[in-house]
Amino acid sequence: MKIRVINGPNLNMLGIREPEIYGHETYADLEAFIYRGAADLGVEVDIFQSNHEGALVDCIQQCLGTADAIVINPAAYTHTSVAILDALKAVGLPAVEVHLSDVRSREDFRRVSYSSRACMAAIAGLGFEGYRRAIQQIIAL
Repeated sequence: MKIRVINGPNLNMLGIREPEIYGHETYADLEAFIYRGAADLGVEVDIFQSNHEGALVDCIQQCLGTADAIVINPAAYTHTSVAILDALKAVGLPAVEVHLSDVRSREDFRRVSYSSRACMAAIAGLGFEGYRRAIQQIIAL
């Protein structure tokens, strides 16, 4: 099984950006965590990160025929991007949305998720562990 992990804007700034919310671990630490977790679970992952909405849409579309499922943290685009929602719907692959922080307990605008409408589940507030749980949910299919 091959899972594409897609990360949105500012995740490349982990460890620097708002460490009181996101912690002190870096994006490289997150990638290492995901690769180790996937290996432990017996699946292959390909990780992509971009700060650009169109690049995220392109990556989602490229999953068609190359991935079995998607784990996506659209970051700020969660709350604004119909384009990402439409791309997830278009490819029709099983998808799980992940957020490092508990977006439901933050600002009101963060409680709206367009992308989750095309996902089988959304996991928030578990930090890096949310990615492992997302992969486990996909495997359980």
